[in-house]
Amino acid sequence: MDNYQEFARVYDTIMDDELYNAWHQFSRDHLPPQTHDILELACGTGKLSIKFAKDGYAVTGLDLSEEMLTIAYNRALEELEDAVGIGFIEGDMRDLSNVGTYDAVTCYSDSICYMPDRKAVQEVFDGVWNCLNPDGIFIFDVHSVHQVDRVFPGYAYHENEEEFAFIWDSFPGEKSHSITHELTFFVKDAEGKFERRDEVHEERTYSIDNYLTMLDNAGFVNISVHADFKDTIPTESDESARWFFIAHKG
Repeated sequence: MDNYQEFARVYDTIMDDELYNAWHQFSRDHLPPQTHDILELACGTGKLSIKFAKDGYAVTGLDLSEEMLTIAYNRALEELEDAVGIGFIEGDMRDLSNVGTYDAVTCYSDSICYMPDRKAVQEVFDGVWNCLNPDGIFIFDVHSVHQVDRVFPGYAYHENEEEFAFIWDSFPGEKSHSITHELTFFVKDAEGKFERRDEVHEERTYSIDNYLTMLDNAGFVNISVHADFKDTIPTESDESARWFFIAHKG
C-alpha cells in the first residue's frame, strides 16, 4: 500500500477522468439525501473528494501516500473557492480509530483489493462500521474474480509522454484470485535526464459471498451488490469487471 512514490507523479495522467465521473455519479445515485459528512478512503490525488466538496458535502480524504495527499491538497486550493469544507489525512484505512465519524464512507478504485488478506479486509470493514454515524452508509468497489483471474494476466499498458514514460505489466499472483502489477517509470529530473523507478503492486479479490460474510461480521445490514457502475446484480460466473457493494449501519 505504500508503493505509490513515483506513481503519484503520473497517476492523474494515466487515470481516465471518466472513471471519476462514474464513481461520482454512482455515489450521488446511492447516497442518502441526509448525507452531510463523507470520508473517502484511499482518496489518492483528491479528484473525487473535490467533486464531493463541490456538491456541498463536508469531505475528509484519507490516503497512505504523502505524495498523493500533497497533490490532493494543492488541487483543492486551486479548484475550490472555499477549501474549509475539505480536509486530508495521511493514514492506513485498516486503522480508523482516530478519524472521527461520518454519514458515509466511500472506497473506490479497487483500493480494498490492496489489502493482503481477509484479516486486513475485515479490519477495514470493522473500522468503517465504527466510524459511521447511525444509519450511515458504506460504498466501495473491488475487482471481480473474472477481472483478476481472466482479464489481468498478461495485461500490458505503456504510456510515453514528454516528461515520463510508464510501463505496466500484470501477472498472476501466488494466492488465489490475486494479481501482481509490475510498474516501471522513466521520469525526467530537473536536469532533463530520465531516471528509472520500479514498483510492484499486488492486489487480491474474493468471492461475493466472502465479501458479504465479512460485511455481515462487521455488523452491516441491507447490503446490495452491483456490477460495473450499474444496478445490475452480478454473479460469480458473469464477466463484469467491478463489483460495487452498498452496506448500511443498522
